[in-house]
Amino acid sequence: MNLPNKLTILRVIMIPFFVVFMYLDFAAAKWIALGIFIAAAITDTLDGQIARRCNLVTTFGKFMDPLADKLLVCSAMIALVDQGRIPAWIVIIIIAREFIISGFRLIAAEKGVVIAAGIWGKLKTVVQMVMVCFLIGNLGGKVIFVIEQVLIYAALVLTIISLIDYLISNKNVLKD
Repeated sequence: MNLPNKLTILRVIMIPFFVVFMYLDFAAAKWIALGIFIAAAITDTLDGQIARRCNLVTTFGKFMDPLADKLLVCSAMIALVDQGRIPAWIVIIIIAREFIISGFRLIAAEKGVVIAAGIWGKLKTVVQMVMVCFLIGNLGGKVIFVIEQVLIYAALVLTIISLIDYLISNKNVLKD
């Protein structure tokens, strides 16, 4: 197993620890959760860069990297819904997109096609991760509140755009 795939697996392993700290009730818990989330997000950036730079792109990585991202971000957003930091309906749309794309990838895989993440999906993931960091930090103040709201709705819009782009770009997968 190569380094990028190990980083992807590390990101998946970090998720339960992140979730536990999201729910622990002591002053530093949210900061520890935020630190774990940021460290996991950094592994996402590193695994992709290393895989492309060192020609270590694998089928495993093409499938697991986006799945690890989805698990991390969706876990965070569900916890943030529970904490009243983000509306549930937005998270439902975001998670629905992830299920649709995952199903689409399964159809593609059945046909022997591996579909890597596109630019809109990558941008969506970055905005979602930044949004989650702001929401976990919960710094308060009017300016931060506006930034949080902009990030929430930007993540929502990018989620929809990336879904449409993904389906249009890969519509040949649905042809029989």
